[in-house]
Amino acid sequence: MKYRSSTIKSKWIKNNWLLKQPNLRKYVPQTMLFNKKNLITMLDEFSTVFFKPTGGSGGVNIIRIRRKTDGYEIQYHSVKTYYPTITRLFKKLHRFSKQKSFLLQKGIDLARTNGKPFDIRVMVQKTNKGKWKSTAIFAKIGNPRKVATNYNQGGKIGYINDTLSGAGYNKASVQRMEKELKRLGTSVGRNFERHSKGMRELGLDVALDANRKPWILEVNTRPQFYPLKNMKDKKLYRRIVSYAKQYGRYK
Repeated sequence: MKYRSSTIKSKWIKNNWLLKQPNLRKYVPQTMLFNKKNLITMLDEFSTVFFKPTGGSGGVNIIRIRRKTDGYEIQYHSVKTYYPTITRLFKKLHRFSKQKSFLLQKGIDLARTNGKPFDIRVMVQKTNKGKWKSTAIFAKIGNPRKVATNYNQGGKIGYINDTLSGAGYNKASVQRMEKELKRLGTSVGRNFERHSKGMRELGLDVALDANRKPWILEVNTRPQFYPLKNMKDKKLYRRIVSYAKQYGRYK
């Protein structure tokens, strides 16, 4: 059976779909297209800003920019570089972009589990009856020296209960957060379907801040779930695959 689920690459388009829905807008960190004027605006307002390709995936080519008292520090992978002025910083980012479209996104200070930063992947899939269902929630635990938490950037996959417990959540808070994330997942599924027919799966990357507020960092329309295969408990992987087979995806 052929894979049947439409995909949208542009993070900018997907971001704007979320912003059009009032109950989802509050979960979206401020995001702008990269140009010099927007770079100045974002760094005036936020001390940390992420620079990411509009069409990228897997945490590739993401740069973290931090405003310092006497300039700007950028981090790419684990390498940090300093720029004394915004003009020098802009020139560097402009060269790095190679004329491709990039976004600037307000930096969320990721919650930490046992000292390591993490974000959460909410896997949302459509049943054969046409209903969106949040089928799996798991954590992506990052290497503290890296910018992205992705598996292919040296991150590890974690069970949501253990991860949130390691971040200081008690049992009741874990259940509340899971409930909110599942609800968020199905809301985004319905939202995306209004804009583009034929979608059967989504992967939300969600950050939690210090106040335990969830933020949607991005929505993947062809989310990877193969790393779940390496977990001791294969239940999550099997559940995702059982839904995925219905639209022709097996891994």
